[in-house]
Amino acid sequence: MSKFLLIIAVVLVAFATIVSAQQPYEVFPPAEPPYYRVRYEASTQPSELTYPVNYTVWIPSNVKTLRGVIVHQHGCGVGSCKSGLTGAYDLHWQALAKKHDCALLAPSYEQPDQADCQMWCDPRNGSSAAFQNCLVDLGVKSKHPELATVPWALWGHSGGGHWAGGMVMLHPQRVAAAWLRSGVPLFETNPDRPSIKPHTLPDAALNVPMMCNLGTKEGVSVKTGRFTNVWPANEAFFREVRVKGGLIGVAVDPLTAHECGNQRYLAIPWLDACLSVRLPSQDGDSLNTIPRENGWLAPLNIGAVKVVAPVPAPEYKATITEKAIIAESVWLPSETIATAWAQYVTDTAVSDHTPPPSPTNICVHENELTWEAEADLESGLARFIIQRDGKFLANVPKQGRNPFGRPIFQNLQYSDTPTQPLVEMRFTDKNQIAGKEHQYRVIAVNTVGIESK
Repeated sequence: MSKFLLIIAVVLVAFATIVSAQQPYEVFPPAEPPYYRVRYEASTQPSELTYPVNYTVWIPSNVKTLRGVIVHQHGCGVGSCKSGLTGAYDLHWQALAKKHDCALLAPSYEQPDQADCQMWCDPRNGSSAAFQNCLVDLGVKSKHPELATVPWALWGHSGGGHWAGGMVMLHPQRVAAAWLRSGVPLFETNPDRPSIKPHTLPDAALNVPMMCNLGTKEGVSVKTGRFTNVWPANEAFFREVRVKGGLIGVAVDPLTAHECGNQRYLAIPWLDACLSVRLPSQDGDSLNTIPRENGWLAPLNIGAVKVVAPVPAPEYKATITEKAIIAESVWLPSETIATAWAQYVTDTAVSDHTPPPSPTNICVHENELTWEAEADLESGLARFIIQRDGKFLANVPKQGRNPFGRPIFQNLQYSDTPTQPLVEMRFTDKNQIAGKEHQYRVIAVNTVGIESK
């Protein structure tokens, strides 16, 4: 082979390697209003983010002034990072954001295969600064400059839980609440993972509601395997925060390992309850504090067969000391959430007795139907029933896909985000009778089977 051809071959291999590294992050939904996106390239500067990142935000229609931003943070690895590309398009999470006049934001860090997740999931390695920069830039794009200063409600899975918890430690005055699924920051160095830097627990973080949520197969009922260290890390984090009076709970999913399962049916109502109290009524005011006596408590009976029902905080009893009462109790923000928590840790079957919103803007063009719909805040959106001339015609989709929990309309990935391509609210009536004018109706069905009115 000539020297020239050898050089060409080397260049082509290098180019193919670069393209291969980028491909998982090249396909994502378009960001047209009410969606907005910014992208930052990797930095070579010390303490700055070493991976490229996309931030996509959804802004509820007709909102005049945003009151907060809900952040849906994916976990580590290429698959989880890629799943973040659709996080802002999730109808169920949008329902939560809309209720509280919040934006819904989903990052997607372009972590290469086998690369160190700590380079983004530790917010001190540049992701905290990049996140705050994106709020400024997205605020400009969306014409909502207040996005740069509103409070944050954080949800994170795995490394995303590590990131969300780390943000609580670094910025407790900005965080309204944080849900940590299968990942928490450390307060002490782990000899087995020395690259993970411990955090310091500031007093202000004790006023931030937090929930440690993990699968039972992550060290509770299964003691061997890849994720068995998740529970010991969560337990240490929980006890350190709780013994000092922090507003923190534990919810063990009795069905899963590291996948997210049905956690959203507790996480979204839990965040709803926290935001209802914490968000200030006036723009720019400090977050409200949840009075500790207003909470509900349950014993930390991890692995117990029978769930002990939570009770109001003033009624909770322990047998040793006041310190033990706090350290051994799971904190919950309200009676409604206490009931949902007890259902979730039993079998994840969180109940709901309300119908989803009815679909709107139903349009028929020849034999094609389109419509719009919002998800049920409590139970999301499972499917639509299409009726023609008062009779059942079809389910859309025929069967929702979610290998990790309840089937839902948008399907679901490992890290709790919709699959691509995004499912459309569209149906083609292939059996339409020529020359006859049909009447169509679209009915929404939530994930507990209740139909819209």
